[in-house]
Amino acid sequence: MVETVTKEKKIYTGRRKTSVARVMLLEGSGKIQINKKDLKEYFNLEVHQEAVKQPLLATNTLNKYDVIVNVRGGGQTGQADAIKLGIARALVGENEILRDVLKKKGLLVRDPREKERKKYGQKKARKRFQFSKR
Repeated sequence: MVETVTKEKKIYTGRRKTSVARVMLLEGSGKIQINKKDLKEYFNLEVHQEAVKQPLLATNTLNKYDVIVNVRGGGQTGQADAIKLGIARALVGENEILRDVLKKKGLLVRDPREKERKKYGQKKARKRFQFSKR
């Protein structure tokens, strides 16, 4: 869950579906950089931008830390939720007092839902082939 780069920089991991986000928090002015792009440049939907900012807004630390994220796999929603979990874990790693606030908002819980595999003899995971009696 935590990789140590140097004494000061720790990398925290957030996952959702097939997305994996590696998050690093640095003291700064509130810049959020995802895969070397600005937040608004990477996520064009406002919903995804708000999801990424949610842990920072809940703890009033939006302008206190710079966030550097490396994310891969999955789609936009999965990546946004993986980043959200990674930021929440990083905030707790920096300041243990924030755990209660983040826990009450449900930001420290990994969403375990994954896509169900397709079964043989069926069209999809649960949908059957069309049945005809005659």
